[in-house]
Amino acid sequence: MRRRTGRLRAVACLLALGLMTPACSVARRADGAGPVPSASPAPAVVPTVVAPPQAEGLDGTAGAPGPQVCTAITRTLTASLRVTVTANPNSWNDGGLPALDLCTLLVEGRPVTVGVSALPRQPDSLDRLLAGTGSSEPVSELGPDARIAESRIVFAVADRTVRITPAGGIDRGTASGIDRAGAVAIALAARDAVPMALRDARQSDSACQVSNSAAERFVGVHVQLRRDYRVDGALTCIWGTYDATVAIVEAFDQPTIPEADRVPPPRLAPIGRPGYYLPDEGELVFRQGRRVVRVTGLTNPPREVSLDTLLGIVDPLLPLFLR
Repeated sequence: MRRRTGRLRAVACLLALGLMTPACSVARRADGAGPVPSASPAPAVVPTVVAPPQAEGLDGTAGAPGPQVCTAITRTLTASLRVTVTANPNSWNDGGLPALDLCTLLVEGRPVTVGVSALPRQPDSLDRLLAGTGSSEPVSELGPDARIAESRIVFAVADRTVRITPAGGIDRGTASGIDRAGAVAIALAARDAVPMALRDARQSDSACQVSNSAAERFVGVHVQLRRDYRVDGALTCIWGTYDATVAIVEAFDQPTIPEADRVPPPRLAPIGRPGYYLPDEGELVFRQGRRVVRVTGLTNPPREVSLDTLLGIVDPLLPLFLR
C-alpha cells in the first residue's frame, strides 16, 4: 500500500510539473523582451525616374568638347527665327534611359536644351522621354511619331531620339518660354543636323576605369556606352547599355544637397557628411569636403537598386573623391 501511495504521489507531481511548465515559460517571455518575430522582408522599391538629377551648373559652358547639335544650328536658326541664336560650346550627358547627349541653345538669351540619344532608339524611347509631361499631341512636321507637350518636343531622326526642352516651356507665355512655331523651327533644324553631329559611343576617362567592373556587374553585360568627362575639373563617369545606365557625377562647391530638404527626409547613408540614399530614384548622394557626389543606377524595366550596390560602384573611386 505504501508503494502504491508513493507511485501515485510521484505521478501527481509529474503532472503538476507538466502543467506548470508552460505557464512558467509564458511568464518568462512576458517578463522578458518577448518572442522574436520572424522578420518579414521589406517591400522592394524600384526607381521611378527616367534620368538622375543633374549636378548644378550643367549648361554646356563647361563639359565635353567636340561636335554637337546646338553649335551646328545657330546660323540657320538666326536666319529663320530672325533673332539672335547662340550656343554654349560644350555638351554633357544625363545618364538616363535613354541616355541623352545634351547641349544648350540661347534664343535671345532664353535657354533651350537639345538632347540626342547616345545609343540607337528602342521601341519605347519616345514614351520614356514623354514620361510625366501630361497630355501631348502629334507634330506632323517632324514625322508620324513626333509629339509636343507643354514642356518639350520629342521625335525620331533615323535611329536616334531627340528631345527639345525650352526652360520656360512651349506656348506658356513665360519670359523664358518659346512659342510653338519657334519650338518646331528649332526641332526641324536639329533634325537636319543630328546625323552630322553624332558622338562616338565610347568616350572614356582613365580615372573612371577603376569602377568599370562594378558598373558592368550592375548592367549585366559589356557596356555599349561610355561618357566620361570633366566639368570645371569635376569628374563625370557614365556606363550604359540599351537597358541600364550607371552614373557617378562629382560637383565642386555645390552649396546644398537639394534632396536633403525633402519631407520626409531621405534615408541616411553610411558615407559622406552627410550622405543620403533614395531608393525610388536609384540614387546615393553624399558630401565630402567641397565635393558632392551622386551615384545612380537605372534599368528598363526598373528593378531595385540597393544601397550596397551603389556603395560598391563608387567604392573604387573613393580615394579620388576623399583626397
